Amino acid sequence: MQATATVLVYSDDANTREQVRLATGRRPAPDVPLVEFVECATPAAVLTELDRGGIDVCVLDGEAVPMGGMGVCRQIKDEIYNCPPVLLLIGRPQDAWLATWSRAETAVTLPVEPVDFANALASLLRRKALAGA
Repeated sequence: MQATATVLVYSDDANTREQVRLATGRRPAPDVPLVEFVECATPAAVLTELDRGGIDVCVLDGEAVPMGGMGVCRQIKDEIYNCPPVLLLIGRPQDAWLATWSRAETAVTLPVEPVDFANALASLLRRKALAGA
């Protein structure tokens, strides 16, 4: 198992980014690596970090302004070679079809429910580890 996993968190709202950090803790599950965060408040920052490389999973806020995480997800899936898996934060369960349209691997609703979020993030980290093995 790798020592750490890098998780990019995109939201214009510092409180949402904090919810993600708190729900994850040091690691979302015992069988996945410790997590380091890269926080982004703008879509341009997301692209810069992904171009830099080293991101294992992206967590994108579907309610972000001026560009929501669904649009950012669709864009990075089109533009970033070997785009990391995406966990999309959505405003309501009925928006799950939009998460599918954006090509996100999974989605959880806001506000972040720690157990559901940690399970979803751990699942993506496991899949990423299996794909890299």
